[in-house]
Amino acid sequence: MLYYSGPVARLVDEFTKLPGIGPKTAQRLAFHVLNASPELAQGLAKALVEVRQSIKRCQICCNLTDEDPCSICKDATRNNKLLCVVEEPRDVIAMEKARGYRGQYHVLHGAISPMEGIRPEDLTIKELLKRIQGGDVQEVILAANSDIEGETTALYLARILKPLGVKVTRIAHGIPVGSDLEYADAMTLNKALEGRAEFG
Repeated sequence: MLYYSGPVARLVDEFTKLPGIGPKTAQRLAFHVLNASPELAQGLAKALVEVRQSIKRCQICCNLTDEDPCSICKDATRNNKLLCVVEEPRDVIAMEKARGYRGQYHVLHGAISPMEGIRPEDLTIKELLKRIQGGDVQEVILAANSDIEGETTALYLARILKPLGVKVTRIAHGIPVGSDLEYADAMTLNKALEGRAEFG
């Protein structure tokens, strides 16, 4: 049975495609947009189009940015001998909020997951290797999540990075197993960084 007119049904359907949005929340959001001022809907639509058109991957660290290279890669005050490898752009935000790390980053855009069909070549590992071979990096900190996929990715990276002559460390497990970096508080992240140990 069709409960909404076509455009409303399409809007509800589009909202349900977002992570964590079920049918009831999608309906609530759709009706909020309908009942709000036209400026809200126009602003939302404009922001969605703008973010898709202006955001790209940094050619150096592969983080999402509107300028290339990104502001972190351009920052001459950061330690370019330290490279922290994370799974997702939101992990960079979590690390930066902790304010305990002043090195560079590399974003993999995922983790190795055979169950989901994500292979090493689907990540930015090739870019990472090129960066290490052609740069001043002395230590690579593996800050993948502490779940099965993160551990698999960290082990794989340690195996291929060690022969390149860089020190490979893993952040300490002050972060609960199965949790994501973006949900960790600043103190936990800083303790995890301080307690990192050589890996692989």
